[in-house]
Amino acid sequence: MATARPAPDTDVVFRVDCPSRPILDQIADKWSMMVMAVLEEPHRFNHIKRRLEGVTQRVLTQTLRRLERNGMIERRVLPTSPVGVEYSLTPLGASLREPFGHLYDWTTAHAEEIQDCQRGYDQRHGTG
Repeated sequence: MATARPAPDTDVVFRVDCPSRPILDQIADKWSMMVMAVLEEPHRFNHIKRRLEGVTQRVLTQTLRRLERNGMIERRVLPTSPVGVEYSLTPLGASLREPFGHLYDWTTAHAEEIQDCQRGYDQRHGTG
């Protein structure tokens, strides 16, 4: 006897143990995407921080460590006095440039429309 399959709309798409979930969480947050955009060429920490208005030193440090752990960026100690550190994209990180670029382009192309939707929602629901 055949076992009935659940309807397609009840199929689990992202299981709790799906390996993509923590990876997406770690590389697709706003600061990670912005850091990777800044790193089109290698830069030092303070340069990255100056380019990302609003990021705190703590958040940037955590973001850089997470991206390094995931193999997206590389940290290189420079033989300077005082010692400097430079960050650059790895080949794996650079491979995200194209899909992140598409997402960024889509975001900027639709930003005004999305903001209009947000304002309309806030007016209808008395929020914002």
